[in-house]
Amino acid sequence: MGKRKKSSYIIQSVTNALDLLEEFRGEETELGVTELSKRLGLHKNNVFRLLATLESRGYMEQNKVTGNYRLGLKVLELGQVFIKHMGLLKMARPILEEIVERCNETSYLGVIRDDRVVYVDVVEATRPVRVISRVGVGLPVYCSAVGKAQVAFESADEIERVLAENPIKRYTEHTVTDRGALLGQLEEIRQQGYALDDEEFDEGIRCVGVPVRDYTRRVIAGISISGPAYRFTQDRLDAELIPLVVEAGRKLSARLGFEVGKET
Repeated sequence: MGKRKKSSYIIQSVTNALDLLEEFRGEETELGVTELSKRLGLHKNNVFRLLATLESRGYMEQNKVTGNYRLGLKVLELGQVFIKHMGLLKMARPILEEIVERCNETSYLGVIRDDRVVYVDVVEATRPVRVISRVGVGLPVYCSAVGKAQVAFESADEIERVLAENPIKRYTEHTVTDRGALLGQLEEIRQQGYALDDEEFDEGIRCVGVPVRDYTRRVIAGISISGPAYRFTQDRLDAELIPLVVEAGRKLSARLGFEVGKET
């Protein structure tokens, strides 16, 4: 008895579920049951059952206002695992090293896990006075440059969830604790493409961070430069550090398959 072709093992319901997920690769961030039914050539009841199953596992989310569906966080988690397996750290390391070589300030690579920023790699400056490494430590998203640079590009609903579910604590006199002010800050970050931590988590420490995108255009990490506030003057930020970290973010994003100029 010969071996069966792999195609004979295909489960149609799984294929339908994957086809449904792939409908969200385009420009639309949300789709309704009727539209998905037309695109997939499936009965609306079948589409609803697929959506309900995927939603129960976190691969789809329903917008409670419009009733439409969008990709869930589980999809992003799998994408991040894939990027990690591809070697995100390996690809980022030379870029972090180049930052330090050019400005001699500490550079970080960070990702968001459980609504906190976790630094996954660092290249330290060689100066006697420098920022201490925090690799593996989880920090609040709302008062770190690398955290704000990522969450600013999430959907409005996701930003609301992060701010609602995480108590906003004051760490220094510069910590922004007003919710409205934070939302305004995140909007500014979306417009300018980078985020600042102006002594908001640590007194005397300033940071500038940018998002890193992958081939799906999703923000999957962030790069930041940190150092003593007295060295991070506004003139130096504008002339050297902001352009440097923006360039680094674009370079790493390009290595991950993101087409520069497609930020929106």
